[in-house]
Amino acid sequence: MGSLSAAAGEHPIYPTARRDESVVDNYYGVMVSDPYRWLEDADSADTKEFVEKQTKLTDSVLKTCEAREKIRQKLTELYDFPKYDAPFRAGDKYFYFHNTGLQPQRVLYMQDSLDGKPEILLDPNSLSDDGTVSLRAYEVSVDAKYLAYGISSSGSDWVTIKVMRIEDKSIEPDTLSWVKFSSISWTHDSNGFFYTRYPAPEDGEKLDAGTEINSNLHHELYYHFLGTNQSEDILCWSDPDNPKHTRSASVTEDGKYVLLYTYENCDPVNKIYYCNMSDLPEGLKSYKGKKEILLPFVKLVDTFDANYHYIANDDTIFTFLTNKDAPRNKLVRVDLNEPNLWSEVLREDGEDVLQSAVAVNGSQVVVNYLSHVKNVLQLRDLETGALLRRLPLEIGTVSEISSRRKDKIVFIGFTSFLIPGIIYTCNLEAEVPDIKIFREIVVPGFDRTLFEVKQVFVASKDSVKIPMFIVARKGICMDKSHPCLLYGYGGFNVSVTPQFFVNRILIAKHLDVVFCFANIRGGGEYGEEWHKAGSLSRKQNCFDDFISAAEYLVSSGYTQPRKLCIEGGSNGGLLVGACINQRPDLFGCALAHVGVMDMLRFHKFTIGHAWTSDFGCSDKEEEFHWLIKYSPLHNVRKPSDKTTQYPSTMLLTADHDDRVVPLHSLKLLATMQHVLCTSSEKNHQTNPIIGRIERKAGHGCGMPTQKLIDQAADRYGFMAKMVEASWID
Repeated sequence: MGSLSAAAGEHPIYPTARRDESVVDNYYGVMVSDPYRWLEDADSADTKEFVEKQTKLTDSVLKTCEAREKIRQKLTELYDFPKYDAPFRAGDKYFYFHNTGLQPQRVLYMQDSLDGKPEILLDPNSLSDDGTVSLRAYEVSVDAKYLAYGISSSGSDWVTIKVMRIEDKSIEPDTLSWVKFSSISWTHDSNGFFYTRYPAPEDGEKLDAGTEINSNLHHELYYHFLGTNQSEDILCWSDPDNPKHTRSASVTEDGKYVLLYTYENCDPVNKIYYCNMSDLPEGLKSYKGKKEILLPFVKLVDTFDANYHYIANDDTIFTFLTNKDAPRNKLVRVDLNEPNLWSEVLREDGEDVLQSAVAVNGSQVVVNYLSHVKNVLQLRDLETGALLRRLPLEIGTVSEISSRRKDKIVFIGFTSFLIPGIIYTCNLEAEVPDIKIFREIVVPGFDRTLFEVKQVFVASKDSVKIPMFIVARKGICMDKSHPCLLYGYGGFNVSVTPQFFVNRILIAKHLDVVFCFANIRGGGEYGEEWHKAGSLSRKQNCFDDFISAAEYLVSSGYTQPRKLCIEGGSNGGLLVGACINQRPDLFGCALAHVGVMDMLRFHKFTIGHAWTSDFGCSDKEEEFHWLIKYSPLHNVRKPSDKTTQYPSTMLLTADHDDRVVPLHSLKLLATMQHVLCTSSEKNHQTNPIIGRIERKAGHGCGMPTQKLIDQAADRYGFMAKMVEASWID
């Protein structure tokens, strides 16, 4: 396999990390050591020293990667293109996000009409010198008088909500802290909005938010009145008996109801309650100062047996998207006056997954299906579900559908592997919908005709067919000579659909890389059954699927093991960690971003308890035995065949990742270096094992453009060196 030593004649000199052999846990009679538990304390001097030494090691390795600076230079040039999101409406104004090219963060613009002069409403780049303050939540009031927006620092999930008066762009004194996993939903009188938050930590004033690892508990729903202190906010819903539950709220489009969604964990199921705000004699103001009295929510669905998502309502008659007895989703209707009588509006499709539905043009609904990992749009009758028109698109992903129910114009965002982005307008005034390109994103120097995309279906270990997209330059020889990058996720009902990645286009053009996306089980590509087939006791299916996809790329002549790199983030980082343990011989390089690596303790940190719906939990004996079999941290072994070694590996994490906290990657890094590289004089691991620890960044959201470019240059420069990919001008 390609390696630093083979290519450069050098061996990495690994720092020695202290092992505390006294830390041993007894799981149902199985003794499990955890010698690097001290790395769970991010603030300790020992951990800071470990991170500093690992950073120096990584820098020394990256300096030998010749393609790194070329990637950085070319990616900076290629990334410098205008980026747009689809417009959305509030009041009589239009709003949209735009990045001129290399701005750290996208900017929110406003205009009076589609051909009117745009003006900057909110520029997050003015909020910090280094671009690490990002916009994470926002909502314009219905009358377009106010903008409530949440800002995050250093990539943390913690958000602080501020309010802007749109007319003069003045910032109101309102400041809402310790907000996390929250939407913002204004009442139609524009007096205030609903949001969710956690209690402030005891040491909140001293805390560097995003570096703590404490469990997030007691998510509560509040209503904030403009011009008041956060301490006066109305507590609308709390459930002390279920501290791990999370919730969100939204005001219906008619402004009459507020809907409360409650989630037990990450499973696609929720309870749904409603409150008729017009029935409150004195409105929400009557609840001010009454800490012990919650809003009078009515329990429409009070079990966690299915997902319910609001689409539209006509007074008491509500339409929801649900997976109730429909793993590929359907539309249903219920009258709040007869809550036990539900009827189907649009039945579950026999093959395709109903991903979303948006009510438009009064009596119509745009439905978005996922058909073999490609989106298909239809216009249907909202009352009957009858098909009115198919809305033609190329093969790819619908990234946005933006419209209000009263609007006749729908904005549709679209992208694909070779399409940077197109925003369409769909005019529903005519009998035949009129679809036109409103704005097309162009990347200077990118020629899509040089590349081709294939979708193949690979037989997994149990013969289940797994979809995989393969993107390569046209006309490549199938002689196993090409570097190959295989990406996967496989969890939490998340679908990996075609997207434009400028960094991967660059390495395909200049490093001859074939890049691939395996739609393994655990995702949502074929609905809830596909998700469940890769979770809990069946998690091994994810790894088998990914390994089968890699074997296909080798057997079909695209690449060979020493030139094959695998990549994934978060749950996908777990995927990479498990696969290099199970098949170290199959890969030449591995890039694992912010991965869940300690499967026995993940539930103890921040929001990790919510992931037990996909993984299980070591607090239960049966589930412990599932987890210990594949947990990356607990399955690092020297290959018994001395001609085999682990692939060159980069573990990537960030100091403010409060989703998958850095300790996962740090503990695995120390373990891999010890077991494979330093535990004896007879180690034959010459492929480097390194960690890249980003400063002032989190799980990935809100990362400024320069950090994105630098990270891509580092990881793909490392990959190029390890798989011996040559630069092509």
